[in-house]
Amino acid sequence: MQPMRTTSGPFNTMFSSMAFSSHRSPNAPFAPGIDADEPFSAGATPLDTAVVLVVEDDPLLRMNAVDMIEEAGFRAIEAPDADTAIRLLESRNDIRLIFTDIDMPGSMDGLALAHAVANRWPPVRIVATSGHFRVSETDLPSGGRFIPKPYRQHQLVDMLAGLSTAARL
Repeated sequence: MQPMRTTSGPFNTMFSSMAFSSHRSPNAPFAPGIDADEPFSAGATPLDTAVVLVVEDDPLLRMNAVDMIEEAGFRAIEAPDADTAIRLLESRNDIRLIFTDIDMPGSMDGLALAHAVANRWPPVRIVATSGHFRVSETDLPSGGRFIPKPYRQHQLVDMLAGLSTAARL
């Protein structure tokens, strides 16, 4: 895992900490990640509604990801850290996909979570994301995917739909 190159300055600081709002704010002129010119594919909506566990420590980014995922027809549940995600996985048997940030506080980061999930719940598919690190698929458990931040709704939904379909085969 290597840090991504970033430039410094007030714009980048503001942008990296900016809330990625979605349709929740009617006055927002632009919602990063949701692009009306690039809709997610209609065929990406799952036939049987898969449950996606969204693990993100930033509440606004987590809320935005949940909105994107639910708008695409998935059911989403939320966890602010890996420990909460593990507790949810232990208490539920309907989670089929995990969308996790890599850089999180707590007892484990998103990569450690991905490997723990792959060992304990092999059928659960994993998508990891980060705006600070580039991760190769060899850093993730078998079948895991990586999508860099900022991502667009169609990128996330298409990836989740593909993994959801593969999990049903």
